[in-house]
Amino acid sequence: MKTRLIILSILSSALIIGCGGSSSSGRGSSGGNPTPPAETPITRFDMANGCYAMQSVQTQKFTAADTDGGYSSSASTAASADALFMQPATLGKYLFYTADQKLLTAGSGVVSGASVPTDAAIWTIDTVQGSDSFTVVSEDTAQTLQVNDSGKLITADSNSSPASQFKFVPTTNCSSYPEMPTSVSGQTFKGNGVDKPIVGFADVHTHMGMSSEMSYAGDVGPSAGGVLYGEVIHRFGVDHALEDCEDFHGPNGIRDGNNVLSMNPTDTHNTEGWPSFVDWPRRDYLTHQVMYYKWVERAYLSGLRLMVNHGTNIAALCNVGKVLAASPEADCNDMSVAVKQVEYLYDVQDYVDAQSGGPGKGWYRIVKSPQEAREVINDGKMAVVLGVEVAQIFDCGVTILLGNIEQRKCDQAQIDSEIQRLWDLGVRHVYPFHDIDSSLGGAGIFSGDVINVLNFLDTGSFWKTTTCRDYPVDEPSVRTPGTEMTTAIPGTGSDPLTQALLDATGGVTPLYPAGKRCNARTVTDLGEYALRALMQRGMVIDIDHAAYHSKDIMLDIADEQTPAYPLASSHDAHGGLTSDQVVRMLKNGGTVYPYKGNGIKHIEFLEKLKFWRNKAGISSDDQILGLGYGADANGFGGHPGPRGGDSEPVQYPITLFSGDDWGPQFANFSPVTVDMLVIPESGKYWHIDETGMSHYGLVADFVEEVRLEGGKEALDALYNSAEGYVQMWERAYNRNGN
Repeated sequence: MKTRLIILSILSSALIIGCGGSSSSGRGSSGGNPTPPAETPITRFDMANGCYAMQSVQTQKFTAADTDGGYSSSASTAASADALFMQPATLGKYLFYTADQKLLTAGSGVVSGASVPTDAAIWTIDTVQGSDSFTVVSEDTAQTLQVNDSGKLITADSNSSPASQFKFVPTTNCSSYPEMPTSVSGQTFKGNGVDKPIVGFADVHTHMGMSSEMSYAGDVGPSAGGVLYGEVIHRFGVDHALEDCEDFHGPNGIRDGNNVLSMNPTDTHNTEGWPSFVDWPRRDYLTHQVMYYKWVERAYLSGLRLMVNHGTNIAALCNVGKVLAASPEADCNDMSVAVKQVEYLYDVQDYVDAQSGGPGKGWYRIVKSPQEAREVINDGKMAVVLGVEVAQIFDCGVTILLGNIEQRKCDQAQIDSEIQRLWDLGVRHVYPFHDIDSSLGGAGIFSGDVINVLNFLDTGSFWKTTTCRDYPVDEPSVRTPGTEMTTAIPGTGSDPLTQALLDATGGVTPLYPAGKRCNARTVTDLGEYALRALMQRGMVIDIDHAAYHSKDIMLDIADEQTPAYPLASSHDAHGGLTSDQVVRMLKNGGTVYPYKGNGIKHIEFLEKLKFWRNKAGISSDDQILGLGYGADANGFGGHPGPRGGDSEPVQYPITLFSGDDWGPQFANFSPVTVDMLVIPESGKYWHIDETGMSHYGLVADFVEEVRLEGGKEALDALYNSAEGYVQMWERAYNRNGN
């Protein structure tokens, strides 16, 4: 009952805001896109998310709808004209959204109002040199918006006459374009000085580039072979980025790749997306978008100040996905897909900039050095570090023939070339190993069935295993090494993954000894070369996903450097990471952040971290005590459920940065209020105590879980985590001439 009252309160507030003409989608007070100042725009970016009347320089009259469905420059005042909500499609490009929810659309020389957006509804605005007027050009036809002799709006070839020039005059009574609310109010904080410790938390492992279309323009293609549905941004907005998923997942979701991953091939789900979201996103549905940019913005407003975004792919899984999603044209090359995802993140940056009023004004900032990160965060924005996590890094795949003969697919020159390509692209965080064996070495074994199948499909060989070495079993591990290996084929053959294995092996699979096993393949000579080359370049190197015994070798190579090289563990150290290895990492200035759990799990890991630091002889004077997380969002790993049990409930609204648990570092910050996330158009809501982390927007609510479970110490560690990562990055980056 209490949850329903909260929802009714939020919906009532949204309706009041909507009646004032400022928002029907939770913009404004719900923390949506900023409303520009009421002055006449100077640059082509100034009108973003604003309400304007369009005035012809030729006629001095304003645009209004005609009775024939077209538009003319016929209104004598801005108040009597059509009020146009200027929805940015990206930088300098807009959708013109009328009060009756139509879109000005170009076609065959005329302009009409359409209910459904197409590229013909996107207009590029440019300034007219030496004046306060603008040109408006159709994205679809490349023709210029003009008025003819009778004042009718038309499109025609470009000319420099006043007939093709317009002014935008602030007005009222617009209908806001549909958008996901953030449900956060108050001014988020800036830093205390670029030379002061960063305040803010870090997500050091996530996948915002994973999208069912990896471009703003819609011309690149899907991630994961087409099994992941939903987009981080969309030029037509949220109702297209997160619309019904039936075209991807089939009627009732019968083609959903989640059915394979969950070993439940007959599972179904309601495919409805925005605004009702009946069955998705959900923490245990791995194939729906969870990082729509407004959800990430909600986390940013709550203090997320650093995010490591990895381009990712597993070619073998992608190829299975292509079959399931019926998208045979999808790109599945690991490096190609990873690069496309990283390039897409620049589109995301442009899109956020567009919503915020122009280049550099957005809260989402890609950074290429730790110093840039400090500057961006001090300015109150979120630093985005680009990374790569793929099975065949540098295109260094391997084929294992009978007799254990290797056919390597790369050499030292190729490794050097690919490192340079990634560096030039802005990548600064790299996984040398991931899930599948490669020419560089063995992957950490954590799944004795499905991932072993993928390893066979990619390399032609199942994993060769060995006994895991001894380790301090009476001390906490990030993850205990090895896993029980499965000797039977998973599934029944009724899904593409197991059918591919049956076709390739005839149903014959290897026999493994009982007990936990580790990968016998460790770092190869090419792997050692690649690790040293990455260190020479100053990349952040992630130890996760390396075979358990490979982690020892990586630490040995790190110890050889002067000074010793820091390594990162960012999301649960698949394959195993034990206390003795963690202590070595911490002594070298590395970071160890967990796979994101709920508030209880986060506090449990904080106690582990304190144990390891004590064993390593590290005090807070030596290294800041910071604990972020790796959410692995969009990474097919799942997300934490509710705390449950006797946990103190999260109560909305949540007040951040004010109260007894918030330390002196927050003293100059204004309070920020986090309401339960509710979509006014449908009443759909997410309460973290009921759903867990259904999508990335619930990170804001997770902060309150951390406070409830761990108090001031836990909040301090969380909001120290961006500083902790940047200090580790500085130890890696600030050498060899960087």
